[in-house]
Amino acid sequence: MSRNPAQRAAELRAELAEHNYRYHVLDDASIPDADYDALMCELVALETEHPELQTEDSPTQRVGATASRDFAEVVHDIPMLSLNNAFDDTSAEDDAARFATIGDFVRRIENTLGLSEPEFSVEPKLDGLAISLRYENGLFVRGATRGDGAKGEDVTSNLRTVKTIPLRLRGSGWPAQLEVRGEVYMPRAAFEAYNAKARESGEKVLANPRNGAAGSLRQKDAQETAKRPLAFYAYAVYLPATPEQNLGERHSAALAQLRDWGFPVAPEASTAQGFAGLIAYYRRIGERRDHLPYDIDGVVYKLDDYAGQRTMGFVSRAPRWAIAHKFPAQEQSTELLDIEIQIGRTGAATPVARLRPVQVAGVTVSNVTLHNADQIARLDMRLGDWVIVRRAGDVIPEIVKVIPEKRPAGTQPWQFPDRCPVCDAVLVRVQKVKKQTKAGIEYEEGVALVCSGGLFCPAQRKEAIFHFAARRAMDIEGLGGEIIDDMVELPFLRDGEASRCLRSPADLYALRLDDLTELRRLGQERSGSVPETVKKGKVPTRWAENLLDAIEKSRSTTLERFLFALGIRDVGESTAKALARWFGNLDAVMAATLDELRAIPDVGPVVAGRIVAFFAETHNRDVIAALRAAGVQWPDAEPQRIAQGVLAGKTVVLTGTLEALSRDEAKEKLEALGAKVSGSVSKKTDFVVAGPGAGSKLEKAAELGLEVWDEERLLGFLAEQSS
Repeated sequence: MSRNPAQRAAELRAELAEHNYRYHVLDDASIPDADYDALMCELVALETEHPELQTEDSPTQRVGATASRDFAEVVHDIPMLSLNNAFDDTSAEDDAARFATIGDFVRRIENTLGLSEPEFSVEPKLDGLAISLRYENGLFVRGATRGDGAKGEDVTSNLRTVKTIPLRLRGSGWPAQLEVRGEVYMPRAAFEAYNAKARESGEKVLANPRNGAAGSLRQKDAQETAKRPLAFYAYAVYLPATPEQNLGERHSAALAQLRDWGFPVAPEASTAQGFAGLIAYYRRIGERRDHLPYDIDGVVYKLDDYAGQRTMGFVSRAPRWAIAHKFPAQEQSTELLDIEIQIGRTGAATPVARLRPVQVAGVTVSNVTLHNADQIARLDMRLGDWVIVRRAGDVIPEIVKVIPEKRPAGTQPWQFPDRCPVCDAVLVRVQKVKKQTKAGIEYEEGVALVCSGGLFCPAQRKEAIFHFAARRAMDIEGLGGEIIDDMVELPFLRDGEASRCLRSPADLYALRLDDLTELRRLGQERSGSVPETVKKGKVPTRWAENLLDAIEKSRSTTLERFLFALGIRDVGESTAKALARWFGNLDAVMAATLDELRAIPDVGPVVAGRIVAFFAETHNRDVIAALRAAGVQWPDAEPQRIAQGVLAGKTVVLTGTLEALSRDEAKEKLEALGAKVSGSVSKKTDFVVAGPGAGSKLEKAAELGLEVWDEERLLGFLAEQSS
């Protein structure tokens, strides 16, 4: 049963009043701007069609909400009215239809004033907090928020902390009383820097620049406001002693005068002629929107001539001579349908929100990547929730807020799964290490989960095989990225009657010439570039023969190369070498406990945990067994568990060209003596070995006063140690 207009109007008034209170008083918006505008437009339409429904307390007759009790009340001498909003009809085929509201606005002024193509003052519509500044005899004496348009909040002390607001006017010629209005906002770069610092120190981050500006001005302690990176742009000026007059004859000239007196004005503020000029400005600013140093949600058009403004007058809550032309909404609300886990090529598990499709800033959004489990927990995100999605221009959309008021009954907090959705391996928690000392480990904020099935997880196959075949790993020459892509995507291997793709590095050692020629054929068919020779049955096989030879050659390797090739997270060449020397054989490495691994000088607790988790995964052990069964082998050695040597604890850097030794040979010999060979020079470097062509590393060593050896000294030192 449909509700009658009076009931609907009452519901809309109550709902808008609640949203106004949450936004203006609590600084906690419960719905995005687009939803609020839709409710307001519906109420305006109802009251226009049924004038008898209009009440004195209707939101259409007011601008905002009542002032907070935490601040003194300020009665505005001249009401701070808001502007009517104009939105584009994106389904329209031409400009006249798309910008019909703007066309009506211009024609009304032209008809009333008898003008053709009147001149307008145009400026970006900043997404911040509107304020009023009172000056007496050139000194700043009071600042207030908009509030409900008639009364606002006295935030003078907080505004004094905003460096772009002049406390004393420059120059001369200003009237005894002056009221300047504008927007306090938070620049994008300053907002990002503030949040980065807050994250580093474990403090609460700001949701977005607009909320950051509003919340900063409403701090009870002005010293807290002073810590926030706020800025101000002026956009209007009034004369309280003679409110029927204006400062000069034109708005654009008044803004120029404000600049001279020390007020910042948006550099993008300009003038435009008639309808065509307004639309050109709207498009120009729209193209620059994502590159501006501050957030905007549209542009504002004001009749530039003050005499014309007085003639046009006001209607209800807004002037007839100005209008806000809003950009497509950058925030919308929609339903959270599901949260799925995607596994990246390196094993990182990333939660992805599946949403009921919604238009945000002109783009349909149905999927939003979430950062990690911590973000989901912080927002208390649950399936079935209604969430606010934000998208600024071409920026990836993000979920910025959950709307608790619309939460279905009986929902439960979402839990991150403990196993990979692709291969069912265990997901391990990974935190980026910020600092590691004997006292413990200090982590950066946030926890990531990573699939431990690196050798067999289908989502990680390409990366795993590419790393396995790398020169410093198994050194399979000719096995590049393009071939690997085909191997893991195309069904070129016969498995009984069925065909399948490459499943793990172990499959490489079962490849035959026919398999590789089939792979080449399928790859060429997919790309649509099958050579004529192939079509005639002449398939070149030289590349396949060379690849098979390289695979065969890689069966004989070393334990340290094999360990590095496995791709264990955070196990590089140096750690792989330390493991091979310490244990001497693979079975001992696979069976090692956390304590046994931590006993190795180059292995800390984080890396030890990675190694144990990798070998604990059954499927990883199965792949290793398959590789050994395929003939991949290396010589075992006696464990070398005494981390001593003449260079134990020393850090060495190699730079320039070495003639008698290759760089790898020199590194190996130095590491055999206990040294750590680093790729960069720092205060921790003990000495630098420099050959011909040494550049910036040698220069930095000289700056730090480090010891520098030439190749002759290195060779002499190595000869002494071997004698």
